[in-house]
Amino acid sequence: MPLPPVIGTTALQDLLADPALVVLDASWYLPDAGRDARAEYAAGHLPGARFFDLDAASDLDTTLPHMMPPATQFEAIARSCGIGNGSIVVVYDGSGVNLSAARVWWMFRAFGHPDVAVLDGGSGAWRREGRPMERGVPADPAPGDFRASLQESHLRSLAEMRRLVKTGEAQVVDARPAGRFLARDPEPRAGVRSGHIPGSLSLPYADLVDEYGRLLPPETLDARMRSAGIDRARPVVTTCGSGTSACAILLALEVLGAPAGALYDGAWTEWGSRQDLPVETG
Repeated sequence: MPLPPVIGTTALQDLLADPALVVLDASWYLPDAGRDARAEYAAGHLPGARFFDLDAASDLDTTLPHMMPPATQFEAIARSCGIGNGSIVVVYDGSGVNLSAARVWWMFRAFGHPDVAVLDGGSGAWRREGRPMERGVPADPAPGDFRASLQESHLRSLAEMRRLVKTGEAQVVDARPAGRFLARDPEPRAGVRSGHIPGSLSLPYADLVDEYGRLLPPETLDARMRSAGIDRARPVVTTCGSGTSACAILLALEVLGAPAGALYDGAWTEWGSRQDLPVETG
């Protein structure tokens, strides 16, 4: 039976002895955060965890950040982590807000692997509870036999976004901080305009977790979504700056049992950098 989308610290510790388990440290931070994800991994990570480099697992043939890679590229990286088709994959990050773990969770889902979950609260929750940690960089595991097959329904292209903005066939939900959505704060990437996709709704990814980084209770999540104007019965396409934090909304929707959403992978970096596309502010 596939894992639930979110797994708690106790449930994960109970799974550590399972030979099918692969734990991934998928920590990634914006350049201005002043954090080195690899160095932090070497300084301390969950037992047996392998470092998953989100940048290396993105499409290398585009200037857009964090675009979904070709299936062959993702497959090779997953195999190098020891992942096979029968693996149980648990992903975490150190952000405290599911900044990048949810993205890697969504990537595995998009490439056809359902047995994947995000550790609730990430490494911060694990540390606070005094659970075991390891230091150093372990030897490479034996390669897995993972096979990647992209499920196109998980993604939306620029052409599809242009159409749905006109037709309103799906709700577009933006996970960036409200200041960027409203064009009060500048974008961190040069050449990208401020504002948002016309008609889109704002639900900042950091608003989905509590002060300890754990996903909000379902009733609170539901209230947050309704307050943002989201109708969970209707299709949802999520976006953000580079297609990373938007996946936190997809994770929350799945926890609530909503119909499967989709990700606009080009995200605001693609939309906001094009002068031929409309932008709303305020």
